[in-house]
Amino acid sequence: MNTMHAVRGHRRGGPEQLTYEVAPRPVAGGGEVLVAVRSASITLGELDWDATWTDRLDGDGSLRVPVIPSKEMSGVVAEVGPGVTDWAVGDEVYGLIPFTRDGAAAEFTTVPAAVLAAKPPSLDHDHAAALPLAGLTAWQGLVRHGGLRPGSRVLVHGGSGGVGSLAVQIGVALGASVIATATAEGADFVRALGADQVVDYRLQRFEDHVRDVDLVLDTVGGDTQERSWQVLRPGGVLVSVVAPPDASKEGGVFFVVEPDRAGLEELSRLVADGRLVPRVDRVVPLELAARAYAALEERHRRGKIVIEVS
Repeated sequence: MNTMHAVRGHRRGGPEQLTYEVAPRPVAGGGEVLVAVRSASITLGELDWDATWTDRLDGDGSLRVPVIPSKEMSGVVAEVGPGVTDWAVGDEVYGLIPFTRDGAAAEFTTVPAAVLAAKPPSLDHDHAAALPLAGLTAWQGLVRHGGLRPGSRVLVHGGSGGVGSLAVQIGVALGASVIATATAEGADFVRALGADQVVDYRLQRFEDHVRDVDLVLDTVGGDTQERSWQVLRPGGVLVSVVAPPDASKEGGVFFVVEPDRAGLEELSRLVADGRLVPRVDRVVPLELAARAYAALEERHRRGKIVIEVS
């Protein structure tokens, strides 16, 4: 079988450029595995990323079309490439695909073996696919870049969003006291995730209700990021996944999430302990992936939109 069904973009653009079609089936190269994709997950803004369409993250790369989108997946190993000894055909795996590679909106995808982790047994493929990008963003932001420790006071902006909802759960699981911003509609949801305090950012200025936090995780940017300096204790850290913080102030960090097997394994342990639950807003069949990308613009989603491949 040399072909597969896939969703591809033949020119750079939005959901209107995506087509469900027959495409060549990839072959696992050295250090890679071929994964039979069961479920893939998509991210707001993904079709705007330079890395989705080129071979570099910074926009200076060469255009590579047609491309297959979706960087998060869960599936079954169908073939192992030369040099791969840690996976075998039939293993259930999940992971974040490097951004400059073709993604998982297809029946098969090739992934570097080193960035995959065993799928959490308690999760179905839909929920496993919803975890890698947002979960690793939250984990790396809080732990690797933010230095979160038991007893830390953490402010998570956008606590009901894809990254924020996982960050609240991870912070609580690791022994932090978590404060989150959200809308009134999302407040109960965020409290149920374990947040000690929720500030309605539409009606209240969070800096009037929060102070002396050790870590701010910024998933919003703009004015929200700038005002966040006021609530940090001396020596605190402001970590943003949106834009670099003011370079004239100490303690600001900006990062782009990276594929990370060790991080996935930490997330899997939290899932196994019942302390981390990925949220799925809806599941859409592969042939309707273009509609799924358009739906990312809808407000008040609770969790990820997942593409069911098989």
